[in-house]
Amino acid sequence: MESVDDLDDDALTSFRARVLAHGRKLYRDLPWRRTRDPYGIWISEVMLQQTQVSRVDGRWQRWLERFPSIDALAAAQTADVLDEWQGMGYNRRALSLLRAAQQVSASGGAMPREEADLVALPGIGPATAAGIRAFAFDLPGVYLETNVRTVFLHELYPDAVQVPDRELIPLVRATCPADASDPGDDPRTWYYALLDYGAYLKRMVPNPSRRSRTHVRQSRFEGSHRQKRAMVVRSLLAHRGEGASVTDIAEELSAQELKAGREPVDVTAVLGILEELAGEGFCHQDGERWQA
Repeated sequence: MESVDDLDDDALTSFRARVLAHGRKLYRDLPWRRTRDPYGIWISEVMLQQTQVSRVDGRWQRWLERFPSIDALAAAQTADVLDEWQGMGYNRRALSLLRAAQQVSASGGAMPREEADLVALPGIGPATAAGIRAFAFDLPGVYLETNVRTVFLHELYPDAVQVPDRELIPLVRATCPADASDPGDDPRTWYYALLDYGAYLKRMVPNPSRRSRTHVRQSRFEGSHRQKRAMVVRSLLAHRGEGASVTDIAEELSAQELKAGREPVDVTAVLGILEELAGEGFCHQDGERWQA
């Protein structure tokens, strides 16, 4: 297959019927699928970008208990948001959630429906915007994430390698229902079917998404600069209120590094990380101490 033009009406109908049949059989009754609240769906989409479904189930509910609405999140302290996000992946995603909530709250508190308005918010890209539109509003869009990509590659590109997203995007757009006029074949149902079928394929066959040109092996986290940044953030959160000096943080990081069999971290390196984090809005300096 080379383009959407190669998918005639019969092939399109057959592909969609297969996916919907798999979707009905493999449907996962996940907590965030029981709501149409765009805020709750947005939080689930961001959490699921880097975290396993089993871990999101539980953390998603806890987040909503702590920050039950966009306005509640917008009014939260940065340290509280970072604290709740620990263990859920990149800390910058938590900051983006906070900043986006502040923008939405300042504009009236209603999550926008249009793609252009959604992608204008911090941390929301085309896929997240499409997920919010489909699952909250039953609106069509190009929701191209790893499980969706897996289905298209497995079904329509069984032997191809290095398939670029620019070939998949028109196919995703063409196969998505235009509206919610058919309750069993609407954008929300369609993308749930793709997600569940894709998750099944990953368990049963060699991961087709590796044949995508976008597939990149995750760089090593242990001992990396990313890990040290995360450790500094956790250290700052542990010292909320009184703050911590560069020396305090360096000693805590060094103890953890030595325990893991790695070299200790010097004060200069920790100061560089703190200044880097401060520039991104994670923390600030208060005299000789640093605060989240």
